[in-house]
Amino acid sequence: MTTTALPAAAPDGAATCQPLPRALARMLSLEDFEAAARRRLPRPIFGYVAGAAEDNQSLQDNRRAFAQYGFMPRVLVDVSRRTQQTELFGRSYSSPFGIAPMGISALSAYRGDVMLARAARAQNIPAILSGTSLIPLEEVIHEAPGTWFQAYLPGDPAKIDALVKRARRAGYETLVLTVDIPVSANRENNVRTGFATPLKPSLRLAWDGLTRPRWLAGTFLRTLMMHGMPHFENSFATRGAPIVSASVLRDFTARDHLSWEHVARIRKQWPGTLIIKGILHPQDAALARQHGVDGVIVSNHGGRQLDGAISPLRALPAVVAAAGGMTVMMDSGVRRGGDVLKALALGAHFVFVGRPFNYAAAVGGQAGVHHAIGLLRAEVDRNMAMLGINRVREMDASLLWREGSVGG
Repeated sequence: MTTTALPAAAPDGAATCQPLPRALARMLSLEDFEAAARRRLPRPIFGYVAGAAEDNQSLQDNRRAFAQYGFMPRVLVDVSRRTQQTELFGRSYSSPFGIAPMGISALSAYRGDVMLARAARAQNIPAILSGTSLIPLEEVIHEAPGTWFQAYLPGDPAKIDALVKRARRAGYETLVLTVDIPVSANRENNVRTGFATPLKPSLRLAWDGLTRPRWLAGTFLRTLMMHGMPHFENSFATRGAPIVSASVLRDFTARDHLSWEHVARIRKQWPGTLIIKGILHPQDAALARQHGVDGVIVSNHGGRQLDGAISPLRALPAVVAAAGGMTVMMDSGVRRGGDVLKALALGAHFVFVGRPFNYAAAVGGQAGVHHAIGLLRAEVDRNMAMLGINRVREMDASLLWREGSVGG
């Protein structure tokens, strides 16, 4: 395969020259991966990843929120010693961003969850394995020690206990509880693109697969031959239903009664780092701290749950104020290094990125994920230099201007 040598960011922000496949050399930003993935993936699979809830108000506002902040850089600052190194829960990471949990990633790329976790480990950033993944959590952490596990809590306390024990037994040290799914969202956009849960064989799906032969042979048929029909592997302590089973819907319901009592129960059992994902209201951040949670991820699920929910970037300052020193992270809408730095300026300790890394895996496999991480890392590095900072902890609100501010 023809390759082109392009500069890529090393973990310390220095530029190195690495050969890239021609298809990846054309990817100059995270947004470029989305257009390429649209061509590579069957319409229902791409629609599932790209889709959001109802009218896409939250999805669109996640990006709009970043555009309402501008930078006020400092100049003539010696930035020759800049580093992105970030301390998080006692561990040092090479950049202040990681890979967010994404369900059924193994339908976008062959063994997608393993691919994402391996790339993250190699680049020394965290990856979070989704509870709706199609690869057993034991296999993922074996391939990539240090991966975090994100759980959608089952409705039954005994099943919650068993799932927590399973994750602990497998060697996970960080457990992320996603709490913004009391009921299933209204994802009309998925239906319009032909995606359904359970995944239903149809002429339309067959045609989409046949017209994307690289995905059909390299991902779907390869998965069937090597591993059989994909199952939801990590929803419970035992193997879940296959993706084509009608019982899938039953497995993802009965969560509307979950409460902070369940968090307290898990806190007593889980000796490692415990994180709550899906916080938008400052009072919930305060409750998380009261229940002994180690950190929260401010998130509206990438716009995939409650349409019209406030964007995490807008919610961030109030949540940070209520968190009382607890670690606050953020996801949803991050596409550029500048976005990462804006989130840090508003109080986030760390940022997670989802869809773009899924697209990168679909387009270029593990090399694609490496390239996507490198692009984002290089943007953070350049922006730090132009803002006049040497360490990410120097990024604060004094370097931001908000649309509508006095004097604007």
